[in-house]
Amino acid sequence: MFCCFVSRLITGIAILLCSLFVQASVVVDATRIVYPAKEREVSLRLSNKGQQAALVQTWIDDGRVDAKPDEVDTPFIVMPPMVRIDPDKGQSLRIAFVPSTNLPKDRESVFWLNVLDVPPLASAQVGNHMQLAFRTRLKLFFRPANLPGSATESAEKLRWNLSRSGKNTVLQVHNDGAFHVSFNSVELKLKNGRVLTVKSHMVAPKSSADFVFEQSPNTSDFDVGVMYEWINDFGANMRVEAKLQ
Repeated sequence: MFCCFVSRLITGIAILLCSLFVQASVVVDATRIVYPAKEREVSLRLSNKGQQAALVQTWIDDGRVDAKPDEVDTPFIVMPPMVRIDPDKGQSLRIAFVPSTNLPKDRESVFWLNVLDVPPLASAQVGNHMQLAFRTRLKLFFRPANLPGSATESAEKLRWNLSRSGKNTVLQVHNDGAFHVSFNSVELKLKNGRVLTVKSHMVAPKSSADFVFEQSPNTSDFDVGVMYEWINDFGANMRVEAKLQ
């Protein structure tokens, strides 16, 4: 009986994994969105790569990942907010900015575009099944006009230093620019030729962030170099080497 249970469990997991890959059908043709203030609207393309129609709901949140669409208030409108996309078809989303005095004019602001892919209900003949909805969340950068410098300059002129946080040593990054900097990877070079990987995330403009080491570092092994990859407006990884201050 135990063997039968294990066999059923493995079969169930396999079916679930197959469903996971089959149902994730709607693809977004971007990894991030940049909205220049001078534009009336920006657009991006959704494509249904699956074999069944998909119902897609879209909305923009303010950073609260668990907030429902009717619980957020952002200065953007997404059109259409809900749409059906047939197999091998696409749909353009249009995002329009509603002028707001609450956003700073001397730096970027960040929001998140949500794309919820809801698969169609299974046929009654299928029997027991699990229906999964897939949510894609992309950063939306609102970029005011006449910001000083550029996104590239902000990323390449980051300042790095080691700092103490309680009993731990952390890598601190300072962004003096007006643009957000998102990282793909951050590594600290050691004297013995090894590198330490750092748990990195986005750093906002005119602010600092502390990055935690994945392994406890030995301060006597520290070199003076930081290697990091930041993600540009087109989703490409740009590699930079910098010195510790």
